[in-house]
Amino acid sequence: MSNQTQRLQLPSTVMQDRILWRYAVVLVVMHALALLAVIPWLFTWTGLIACVVGVFFFGQGINFCYHRLLTHRSFVVPKWLERFWVVIALCCLEDTPCKWVTTHRHHHKHSDHEDDPHSPLVTFLWSHFQWVTRHNTATRTTDAYHYYTKDILSDPFYMALEKRLLLAPMIFLAHAALFLVAGYGIGWWQTGTMAGALQMGLSLLVWGVFLRVVLVWHITWSVNSLTHTWGYRNHDTPEHSRNNWIVALLAVGEGWHNNHHHDQASASNQHRWWEIDLTYYHIALLKRLGLARKVVAPKHIRRAAQAERRLEAAPQTEQRSTADAGV
Repeated sequence: MSNQTQRLQLPSTVMQDRILWRYAVVLVVMHALALLAVIPWLFTWTGLIACVVGVFFFGQGINFCYHRLLTHRSFVVPKWLERFWVVIALCCLEDTPCKWVTTHRHHHKHSDHEDDPHSPLVTFLWSHFQWVTRHNTATRTTDAYHYYTKDILSDPFYMALEKRLLLAPMIFLAHAALFLVAGYGIGWWQTGTMAGALQMGLSLLVWGVFLRVVLVWHITWSVNSLTHTWGYRNHDTPEHSRNNWIVALLAVGEGWHNNHHHDQASASNQHRWWEIDLTYYHIALLKRLGLARKVVAPKHIRRAAQAERRLEAAPQTEQRSTADAGV
């Protein structure tokens, strides 16, 4: 696609006057709670470590599970492992698998065209987070869920997440409580005082949950906004996707977004040796351990393998032809 920028109107399926308050309120509240991290009393090195490690660990629930496993079916893992990572993803407050996958599959179908649910060609802020707070009939209806995610909803676990509306929030609250209790225990062990235990518990809650969730949000949203705005292109794809090394670093490989749009089925976004894709390395490790199968290789590797198989088959075909001719 040409580098010339064109502007888009909001998708016609977006109801501007219908704010999704349950999402808007959560966005505001979580950002407010994350700001508690500026309070010196709530800073601990343990909390900081929990935040940094959590951004990458819980972020894999989105990158590895929601995106490459569930949306694009780039590989297969055992059901217990798939559901483990879905629970981790739910702790990121990025909605249920059905809703996340519906939006993303719709995005790929209409990327940077009128019906794209979050194109920066509307506005940068729209693509980054504003789209989350508006009702879109193309992605937020029962018909849309059944059209885009029949494979997801055929699983009773995922259907339960849709029918039992409190199940996903309860999973998030339970994991937040675990951070609070774990921090309290660590603080008591370190100081032997109620004040020390309370400080560590709240530190892990603020840094390890609230701030971490907000950071994961902005990293995920940056794939929608930044990597469709700034960066370089390896492939001439029919949208404005870019490879952005900053997003690739923060989102452990998701920032090689032009590569991804060129080859959506691939489990790897690494098309050049230096385009490090840690999420793919995670998948490759699971394959080595026998926990991942049907891993889809990049398109150029698939084509090379097909060509090699054709070359190997050619002599056998020639031998059969010779035998049939009676030579």
